[in-house]
Amino acid sequence: MNGENKMLNKIINGDCLEVMKTFDSEIIDLTVTSPPYDDLRKYKGYSFDFEGIAKELYRITKVGGVVVWVVGDATKNFCESLTSFKQAIFFVEECGFNLLDTMIYAKKNYAPAYPSMRRYAQTFEYMYVFSKGKPKTFNPIQTEKSQRFSQSESCGFRQKDGTIKRKKIKSLNNLKNECNVWSYAVGGANTTKDKIAFGHPAIFPEQLAKDHIKSWSNEGDLILDPMAGSGTTLKMAKELNRNYIGIEMSSEYCKISEERIKNHKIQGEML
Repeated sequence: MNGENKMLNKIINGDCLEVMKTFDSEIIDLTVTSPPYDDLRKYKGYSFDFEGIAKELYRITKVGGVVVWVVGDATKNFCESLTSFKQAIFFVEECGFNLLDTMIYAKKNYAPAYPSMRRYAQTFEYMYVFSKGKPKTFNPIQTEKSQRFSQSESCGFRQKDGTIKRKKIKSLNNLKNECNVWSYAVGGANTTKDKIAFGHPAIFPEQLAKDHIKSWSNEGDLILDPMAGSGTTLKMAKELNRNYIGIEMSSEYCKISEERIKNHKIQGEML
């Protein structure tokens, strides 16, 4: 890293594409971000160059690094735009990423306005997990197993004749790896306790960022959020002893991010 040392653990006010162009290649371990999508977010007049940003993300991501892209689709004429799918295809076919997983961010207590009586209300977003080559890190989030499977589990083994034989396997602990649908309560104090964060129109839960950072990186790794918004990814990176770089074109949102991180540091020192 050259100039990146000066940017380490800082929030840069600027156009993320232009800022990323100043980075050396293959320096970022993990990116967790949520871009402005379709016309759902009027974002300070920012012109969103998706293709340029995607290509730069590939260049600056380490081999084995991961990009988590949290995105949804607009609804027009009762139909979804498919923008998120088109972006995922571009990441893979035009940039060179692998699509490691298509995850779902489900909003537990979200009560959206129904767009019409012709379709169900939308209460989730996609979390595309792209890797540059084989991911170097996977620390799976674990949850408690149900009581039914706390002592033993039944696994199926295919025999030579094609039939499935089930066998009970003793469980070593009462934990299992989480699946790829993550549910979070949103709004109010559920997303964050930082009231100042709600000055941004579209924040995702702190726990969502935390779970991804835990999953795809280790302590000391460098985490990027090129569209940092209210600074959720950066705050969680700091909490988990990762280095971070945030980029945000709105000076107003940069101030929100800086205040959240500053207050979080004070809270940590007081504990």
